[in-house]
Amino acid sequence: MSTAVTVRAPAGTVVGHQVDGVRRYLGIPYAEAPTGARRFAAPVPRARFPQPYDASRHGATSQRVPLFATTTIPEPSVPGDDVLNLSVTAPAAQGCPVLVWIHGGGFLAGSQASCWYDGRAFARDGVVTVTVGYRLGVDGFAPLDGVPANLGLRDLLCALDWVQENVAAFGGDPDRVTVAGQSAGGAAVLALLSSPAAKGRFRRAVSLSGGLFDVDPPHEFLAGLGHSLGVPPTRAGFGRRTPEQLQRAVRDLRGDDSLVLGPVSGDDILPVPVAEGLTAHGHDVPLLLGATGDEFDGDSERGSRAAGTRITDTLFRSACPRIAAARRVAPAGTWLYSFEWPSPTLGGAVHCVDLPFFFDVLDAPGVPEALGPNPPAELATRMHTDLVAFVRGETPTWGRATGRLGDPAREYGRPLAADTRGLYDPVTGGEPC
Repeated sequence: MSTAVTVRAPAGTVVGHQVDGVRRYLGIPYAEAPTGARRFAAPVPRARFPQPYDASRHGATSQRVPLFATTTIPEPSVPGDDVLNLSVTAPAAQGCPVLVWIHGGGFLAGSQASCWYDGRAFARDGVVTVTVGYRLGVDGFAPLDGVPANLGLRDLLCALDWVQENVAAFGGDPDRVTVAGQSAGGAAVLALLSSPAAKGRFRRAVSLSGGLFDVDPPHEFLAGLGHSLGVPPTRAGFGRRTPEQLQRAVRDLRGDDSLVLGPVSGDDILPVPVAEGLTAHGHDVPLLLGATGDEFDGDSERGSRAAGTRITDTLFRSACPRIAAARRVAPAGTWLYSFEWPSPTLGGAVHCVDLPFFFDVLDAPGVPEALGPNPPAELATRMHTDLVAFVRGETPTWGRATGRLGDPAREYGRPLAADTRGLYDPVTGGEPC
């Protein structure tokens, strides 16, 4: 049975609900709605709520239309203007470590309201989970004249400030915050880790299938996008179109390009490309990162693991040793993992299928369609336990990575005897070493 629970935080009074000892506060705005004059502007922290805020349902999502008709992760689009919101799932305890989760979606789509990001298992294990929405696509990542760059990253920094100021009221410890994400969310984690502007906002970092996704300024793409919409590719021109119109146009124009908009370097958030920034910043933050064995190459003869030929290698696996090498002098350390369990329905250890294991939500909607009827519960227990331990501040039980040949990595989905063999070739990112 659900019962109301009330929190009095610096942001104001928030009313959520509790079921089976798990407290949920959904859709809490952390910034003012990015509409009107605030569209294409840096986020403005939300004013204190004058009345108790009803946090009983998910808030609006930046995603208006999904990238694909069918997605592996259930990714609901929720209408509304208050897209800069977050949700908190917490145990009935105080002083808990905090996991701040950033969803993926190629910086163009994705939803913080996905049931695969339910933090109930983390709450069971004494961790507060915060899932964050941020601006996507043109509104979040188009470098336009007169517009601050990397608005989506600025949103995330604003959300992390909200966590620092408010999470203690929800039972979290602001001095034990881990920022984590998958795919574009994992890339955002690496971008934040490399950013001098993010210093002090989190203590640990986790990047799942993140990669180094910063892009060159997409002027040609934006020109084509403006042409397709009948507007100049400017702040004023794109401002004449709704986020939904822009997202549909981006989806139609991007074709097979995997990344057309994303973080760009050269501003105060990312003064230099992420790979370069990682050599200078975030050295006091322990990092756990890895990829799935097949990512986007499952269920295909092209998925044979020839070094350097697969999307998996180019975008994801090769980034892991590069990042470890960039952080070689970081005293906090870097640890690698590889997810190798092949989904019987999707034809491999493909992109996103590791998420229900890390979150330990094998009973969530959409899991049987992605993982088959009997995904191994013991693997979920093992992966989730490792992630909880890391968030709590424990040192991983396998060796650190330095980007050199034969670096140890935790392997999920094969016998324990192969648990920490070298998995990443730092040159090609190809076959296990």
